[in-house]
Amino acid sequence: MARKNSNREKNTAPFPAFENQARAPTTQPLTPFKRLLKRLSEAYGPSGSEEGVRELVRDEIKQLADQVRVDAFGNLIAQRRGSGSRRKKIMLSAHLDEIGVMVSFIDTRGYARFGTLGAVKPLTLLGARVQFENGAVGIIGRQAQGAARTEIDMEALFIDVSGAPTAIQVGDSACFAREFLEAGDFLIGKALGARAGCAILIETMRRLKKSPHDIFCVFTVQQQVGARGAGAAAFAIQPDVAFVLDAASASDMPGAPAQGIALGKGPAIKFQDEGALTSARAREMLLEAARQTRVPYQLDVTPRAMGDTLPIQAAREGVPTAALALPMRYLNTASEMAHSRDAQDAIELCVMLLQRPV
Repeated sequence: MARKNSNREKNTAPFPAFENQARAPTTQPLTPFKRLLKRLSEAYGPSGSEEGVRELVRDEIKQLADQVRVDAFGNLIAQRRGSGSRRKKIMLSAHLDEIGVMVSFIDTRGYARFGTLGAVKPLTLLGARVQFENGAVGIIGRQAQGAARTEIDMEALFIDVSGAPTAIQVGDSACFAREFLEAGDFLIGKALGARAGCAILIETMRRLKKSPHDIFCVFTVQQQVGARGAGAAAFAIQPDVAFVLDAASASDMPGAPAQGIALGKGPAIKFQDEGALTSARAREMLLEAARQTRVPYQLDVTPRAMGDTLPIQAAREGVPTAALALPMRYLNTASEMAHSRDAQDAIELCVMLLQRPV
């Protein structure tokens, strides 16, 4: 009599056969937008050290604006004058900075202790490579003595810079070292949560022929360490309405609720941010622009992430502010993932938003 299959046998899928002579995947040239995103993603720019990535953005926008300047805080502000007789001031904000680490102590052997810049996740650090502004590279390791096998304690971590110990000093910052990749429709890289917003804002400026309003495109600094730059810019500009371009944490992964934010289903219009509720008036402007362009969009009501919304909203007597977010998997890691179609939809929505009367 044949033996009955066990539950384990029933639930086990056959192991796939691999072709020995499998061909390598064909690599297609990156589009201009993706080349821009690659340059921005791979650039060095942790909070407080955004000068390099700021210059990359300045080179892209200097021919697209009537005036480009850097304020005392370090924000890059590009202004385009409107054509309307009753024009309003509209501010669009995207942040330049990324998460990183800062050296707090270094010994003579080339092992450095560090603090974090922004929402760095300890579980993602062990074995990660970091790069300093001068090009020196370090590896994050963990001291073994007294540590449990499953423990990831920030106090037990260090950066191994033994290859160039004299090139690093206390106070030096580093960002994660990771190459930008395109995998089908998916975009993968470090700092995409910040730099995708910058790329969307640059491409919006490139496609926008004219607007009835005065447009202020602001590339802010120090968002990861308390959203400091955006408030200073909004205080000076005094916009009539503002829109923040940011990232929304996607939940279309195993074990996550099915009704959450997903990649490939359009940008997310946020109702809530950490410490802030978006303005109904500004939010309706985003919704109306999405309906007119007929791009898909999602609604995000997750208050966990902090962005530039609150400091802009609270500037002077208050600014009606809304947020448009690009869905992102693995946010605040060295391999953030976005969908290219969501980025293109966000650009179309922003162009329509700036063409319409307020």
